[in-house]
Formats: sequence, structure tokens, C-alpha cells
Amino acid sequence: MSILEYNGAAIIAMSGKNCVAIASDNRLGISYQTVAMDFQKIFQMNDSLMVGLAGLASDVQTLDQLLRFRMNLYELREERQMTPRVFTNLLSTMLYEKRFGPYFCEPVIAGLDEAGKPFLSTMDLIGAQAAAKDFVVAGTCDGNLYGMCETLYKPDM
Repeated sequence: MSILEYNGAAIIAMSGKNCVAIASDNRLGISYQTVAMDFQKIFQMNDSLMVGLAGLASDVQTLDQLLRFRMNLYELREERQMTPRVFTNLLSTMLYEKRFGPYFCEPVIAGLDEAGKPFLSTMDLIGAQAAAKDFVVAGTCDGNLYGMCETLYKPDM
């Protein structure tokens, strides 16, 4: 079993006409045993940006705290909110810095850029980005989620 499958997760983000949606499960488990049903995996970073973190529960919580810290520093220095593209690059750099002892998380970023257009991105453990215009998924059941998205997605929903 992969360490990414230890706690389990399912995160999906889709774009619509000038909007995005992101969803996840709330289950925290250890393999097949359920520990809690209220574990947060999606975090609102600012008014137009959310991130979903699928992976090891301790790394999910650690990355959330680090991302909030880095976002606060950015907002203090730049005196403006971070855009989804800048946030994606920040997170990618943070993950790449730890490539030899990575955070076991697969992030999904969903937000609206300065023009109000949808922005979706995901990445692997070491920060390799994969942007998409329609939908992105992450977690232990990503194969099933891809099939569902390909069936249900329609442009400009």
C-alpha cells in the first residue's frame, strides 16, 4: 500500500462559466478503518482561492499551516491578495524544496483569476504542475473520479 492511500481522500474541482467548484470527502481513515467523519481537506485561502489536499493527514494539516503563513507574508509584503497562479507556483516551489523527504499530499487548486476566469491546477508530491481548463481530481479513487467527470462535465456549466 502506498503512503498516499493510508488515510484516503477524494477531491474534485470543476470549472463553469466564470465559476469553480471544489469538493471532497470528509472521511479520515486508517486503511479500511474509519477514524472520523469530519476531517477537513479543503481550505479557503482567500476570497477567490481554495486548495484541496489529498494525502497523509499529518501532512495535510502541516501544509495548510505553512500555506497560510506564506500567504500572510505575501500579503504583508505585496499589499494585495495572492492570485491562483501565484499560489500554484508558491505551492509547487514548497513541494519541490522537500523533494527528498516530500509532503505526502496531492494538492488541487481552484480559484478565479483577476479577470474572474476559472483557474484549476493540480500537482504531484514534488510540485510538478498540471493545469486544466475543465476539471482536476486527486486522491485514492482518482480513476473513478476521472470517469465521472468525463461523463458529467459540460463546458460553461
